[in-house]
Amino acid sequence: MRGAQGARAVRAAVETAASLGLDAEDVTVLHDSNKLALRLLPCDVLARVAPVDDQVAEHEVDLAQRLAAAGAPVAALDPRAAPRAYGRDGFVVTLWTYYRPVGVLSPARYADALVRLHAGMRAVDLPAPHVTERVAEALRIVEDRERSPELTDDDRGFLARTLRGASRGLGGAGQLLHGEPHPGNVLSTKDGAVFIDLETYCRGPVEFDLAHADEETGAHYPGADAALLRQCRTLVAAMVTAWRWDRHDRFPDGRRLGVEQLGRLRAAREA
Repeated sequence: MRGAQGARAVRAAVETAASLGLDAEDVTVLHDSNKLALRLLPCDVLARVAPVDDQVAEHEVDLAQRLAAAGAPVAALDPRAAPRAYGRDGFVVTLWTYYRPVGVLSPARYADALVRLHAGMRAVDLPAPHVTERVAEALRIVEDRERSPELTDDDRGFLARTLRGASRGLGGAGQLLHGEPHPGNVLSTKDGAVFIDLETYCRGPVEFDLAHADEETGAHYPGADAALLRQCRTLVAAMVTAWRWDRHDRFPDGRRLGVEQLGRLRAAREA
């Protein structure tokens, strides 16, 4: 978030915390894109803030509680606040436990955490969009010139074909997934690995989640279908590339990343 909107979002988080008796005099921005992740001190809370029209916070809170009850390795909501989404000044704020990072996850521990997350998700009965619905949204970005005006016709066609080809055969119910369990969404803490940012949950094959991790992590995940995992890696790369070309994307340095990702996709296709 930029400028006045970002300032308002920070204020909404601070005022929400204060209304619950949590002192938040000092604010550190941990992540800034379409949503803000803030560390509030001295109460030491992680606040996530999103515009009210661009969030599924209530569903994320519900899922986090269900997964915690199932023993899945997920970040906990802050126990000093009621487990819900708080609306303030056009934003939705959720308050989470802040975890101090401890080291780096090894591929084996990363894979084990994903196995345990998926086991917990199989115990949760919750409606969720299918992976193919997320692919369809990426395709809409690519095929709409107003949404992705900087894509050339050649790149637009290539990216659309890649999305369609890599998603072929992925239909069917599947199981509940995180949706984006990349290294930035799993933390190494003193209590073990925990996953954060559950708002992208969806249904599909576990290989779709596993495709967000590196190849060594994939090798430690028992029972993964190697061919399907390769297909999902291409699909995830194409989806991420599409998001970076969205004119509304606010990911830091997103356009440069979009160019680089397109180049890597083309190189992989030509290899």
